[in-house]
Amino acid sequence: MKKNKRIFGKIVMILSLVFFYLPIVCVVIFSFNGSKSLTVMKGFSLQWYERLFRDSQMMESVYTTVLVAVIATVVSTFTGTLAAVGLSKSRRVVKDLVLQINDFPIMNPEIVTAIGLMLFFITMRIERGLMTMILAHIAFCIPYVILSVMPKIRSLDPNLADAAMDLGATPWQALTKVIVPQIMPGVFSGALIAFTMSFDDFIISYFVTGRGVKNLSIMVYTMSKRVNPTINAISSLIIGVITLILIIINLIPFIRERMTARKKAAETGTAEE
Repeated sequence: MKKNKRIFGKIVMILSLVFFYLPIVCVVIFSFNGSKSLTVMKGFSLQWYERLFRDSQMMESVYTTVLVAVIATVVSTFTGTLAAVGLSKSRRVVKDLVLQINDFPIMNPEIVTAIGLMLFFITMRIERGLMTMILAHIAFCIPYVILSVMPKIRSLDPNLADAAMDLGATPWQALTKVIVPQIMPGVFSGALIAFTMSFDDFIISYFVTGRGVKNLSIMVYTMSKRVNPTINAISSLIIGVITLILIIINLIPFIRERMTARKKAAETGTAEE
């Protein structure tokens, strides 16, 4: 009976992996298609990659996407980390209330957030464009950073900052040299989530943009209305970049461990001599 359950579990896992990854494989394969067809492979060609890099609008959308994502990640990570540290020193009632408010943008459907931001910019008579897109991305990224940093702060000794200041550190030094290094994994994961959310966003970006400013998701949406295999090319490049980043992220701890082990071995050998 247990053996049958294990076999069934493996079959379900394999089918799930196929369901999730087969479309990605198809996108990569058809990005090298020699024809315009999105379903029939007719020879190998790099023409869609060539057209991609020659398309000024597409390259501009990639630049806009990366620019907005980087700015939103930096600002939201800095603001969200400071907010999380400040909340940890606040009264319990205030902290619980702010954290509940912080959960609203995460739980709300994106369409509600998008319409709310659009109406806000219209009411304030702010012309929609690149700046409104950046502000909107910062607004919806901050809650994710706070949510990632707060568990790390809860795990710290609450008297850590006071002890650092008793030893002569200023409040800023206690924050940057004592608190932040301890919560860095949470800060890094929050920054990674913020960058991913900003890079991937379509609905909010679509409602708050203007003056012809388009990020990559909006550009792909406009291209999907007609048969354009360039979509496969840009999608394949994004998949390749993400895969490379994941490999690097997973290799860094391994390389650090190897370097630390070699350092300890060298120090041990020197001490024995």
